[in-house]
Parts: sequence; structure tokens; C-alpha cells
Amino acid sequence: MPGPQILSAEQVLLTTLVVKLAVMAALATMLVRYRRFRHILISERRGWTDRLLLAMALGLPLTVGVASRLLLNYNAADLTLEGAFIVGLIAGPYAGAIVGAVVGLPPLANGEFIALPFAIGCGFAGGGLRELCPKEAIWHFSPFIVTRLPMRVWHMLRRRQIDWQLVLLMAPVALELIRQALGFRWSNHQRLFYLHPEPFWTLAVILLATVLAVATPIKIWNNARIEHRLEEQEKLLLAARVEALSNRINPHFLFNTLTSISSLIRTQPDTARMLITKLSGLLRRLMRSSDHFVTLREELESIDQYLDIEVVRFGPQLQVVKEVGAGTLDLIVPSMLLQPIVENSIKHGLTRKVGGGRITIRTERRGDRTLVEVHDDGLGMTEERLADALTGGIGLSNVNERLRTIYGTTCTLKLSSRTGAGTSVSVEIPDLTLSERISA
Repeated sequence: MPGPQILSAEQVLLTTLVVKLAVMAALATMLVRYRRFRHILISERRGWTDRLLLAMALGLPLTVGVASRLLLNYNAADLTLEGAFIVGLIAGPYAGAIVGAVVGLPPLANGEFIALPFAIGCGFAGGGLRELCPKEAIWHFSPFIVTRLPMRVWHMLRRRQIDWQLVLLMAPVALELIRQALGFRWSNHQRLFYLHPEPFWTLAVILLATVLAVATPIKIWNNARIEHRLEEQEKLLLAARVEALSNRINPHFLFNTLTSISSLIRTQPDTARMLITKLSGLLRRLMRSSDHFVTLREELESIDQYLDIEVVRFGPQLQVVKEVGAGTLDLIVPSMLLQPIVENSIKHGLTRKVGGGRITIRTERRGDRTLVEVHDDGLGMTEERLADALTGGIGLSNVNERLRTIYGTTCTLKLSSRTGAGTSVSVEIPDLTLSERISA
């Protein structure tokens, strides 16, 4: 006589879904601990080797999960839909199809002939969505989107613009509905594994679990990407501070400044005293630890001491003009953003120019971004030098790399120059609130 049933069919289903989410989260957490896997996630331009490694890194554990379902009746380990879709979404349609093929083969031995084409289709679906969707929108996909669903639908309808988060939400829902329909159609022959919605209202819970099983690993991996960016930012800032001490305030600069001070002590003691004050303040600012981010007001103040020294050294030949737009002074910017750019303008644009020279620092609001531009009317650069300006040395190249690390590939320095007419360096910086400011 069979023993009493401990759990109802409804409770078994809910338990299976909870364990399914735990398995996916555990797998994502384990994989992200490997440096090679993190490197593949961080780089958006992946070669075939990286795509195959990512496909195998997920495909093999997922295949073990399918085998566990077939041999041990452990339904929570079968993540065929979610795994193939995620790999396609992250690495492209062919990588997703490879994972679909790997996890879809074992069920064939059990007579589940629809499993293979369905799994491959999930991989292609994820890859196709990747081709259409902005890459950053994929990484912003989060389990918490479910809590803001009504507001996002309202905003999308009001603005009449595609909300890619909703598209990413609906894709796994649609695939799960297709699986339910195919599984129900061939339920008598068991051609495709699916979780039966018993009672029918549990279908909503199954759909929610499918979405969360896709969004949870993306959230975990995106956190790892953010941590990597912060680590790279700290390395770049450290390199910038060391370089500032060794090159920015180098012996040549100190020698020239001290020579200017000694020549002014008798004739213009007040000016000499001012130069000493500015030089000591500049050295103090560079030698102490600073925040990763400062306001634009602080950044402008930090280069004033450097510019004041240069103005005294060059005399009336060097003019510095600031055109600060309304509402830009409280913008949060990476520390030591302007000093290398201004240094580059003086060193390469104005030092060898005969006659007067002027540097203009301009800021201007443009929607949710702020334009920061440094322009000089110096000698300008040839096309060859302009092409190499962001790759050589640690000045502009370091600033450019820091901007890419913090804000993404869309935020980089833009250079324009004409021989004999001057050079402009500009960047549009997205808004960053004080709550997001990171201290060293």
C-alpha cells in the first residue's frame, strides 16, 4: 500500500521552480569566479575561441542537468530553454545554437524528438535579440524589472519608444509559452519536457520563474563586470597619480618655475610669493590621495594653480579663458580629467608658437550630458599626429581609457585639429549623481 503523499502537485511544482532558480544562480556564481570566464564577459568583441569557451562553460553543466532529469527524475536541473537563450543573448546566435544542440541531444534517447530543434531555436532566439538590442540594455536586464513592469509599460506607451527591457522580458515568456504549447500538444507521447501547470494558475509562476532564471545570471555577471571596471579605474588612477609626480611636475618644470621665482624675488616679491604658494599647493594636491570623482568646480580649481604658474612663466603671451555654462559646475567628473588635456595644449600647441596664445575651457549642458572642451589656438597637429594622439604616452590616452572604463565605449575623447589653427579636445560626460561617487 503506498504511503501518504507529503506534498501536493502544486507544492511540488513550486518547490521545483525555487530549486531551479537556485541551481541557475549557483551555476552563474561558480562560473564568474574563473578569470577566463570574466574576461569573456567583459569583452563585447569575442572571437570564435571565446564564444566556444563560453558555450562549453555553460553547455556542459547544463547537459549534466538534463541528464540528471532523465536519469534521476530531477526536473529542477533541466535549464535547456534558459541556458541556450542566455548564451545566444551574451555570445551570439551560433554560440546559443551550439549550447542548444549540446543540451538537446540527450533527450533524443528518451524519445523527446522536439527537444533538439526547440533548444537550438532558443539559442537562435537569444542571438537574434542580441543583434537587435543595444548591448548595454542586455546587461541592465535585472530580476527587479518585474516589480516595475506597469510603470515601464506606461512609459513605453506614452513615449512611443521601444523599451528593450520589456522586449528582453517578453522573449523568455514567449519561448516558455511555445514550450508549454508544444509539450501539451505532444503530452501523450512525451516528445518535449515541460513543467505541467497544475492547477492552471501556476502557469504564471512558471513564466515568472523562466524570466528570473534568465535575468538572475545576467545580474550576477553584470555585477562582476562593474567590479572589474572599478578595479581597472583604480589602477588607472594610481598610474595617473604616479605619472603626475614623475612627469607632470618633473625636474624640468620645477627648475623653470624656481628660476622664475628667483628672478622675481628682488623685482616683484609679491609675484614670487604667489608663485611659491601656487607651486606648493599644486604639489600638495598631487601628492595627497584624492577621490575617484570630483565636481567640475573642484576640477577647475585644481588646474588654476597649474595655469597661474604657466601664465606667470609665459607672461601675457598665454591667455586662459573659461566659458563655464550654467548648471555645469556641480557635474561629477573623474578626478585629474582636465589637467593632462591643458598640459598637452600648452606643451604641444603653444610652447613653440611665436606670439600670443590662448587656451579656452568651455562647458555646456546638452540634455543629460555635459560637453567639456579644451581648445587652443596653437600650431595644431598633422593628420598622422592626430591619429596617434590617443595611443601614445599616458596623458590623453590615459584620460581616454579612464572615460571608456567608467562610462562605456560611447564616452571617449574627440580630437579635431588644423595645422596652424589650433586643436580642440572634447568629451560629453553623462550625469553622475553624488550618491554614485566613489572614494579612493
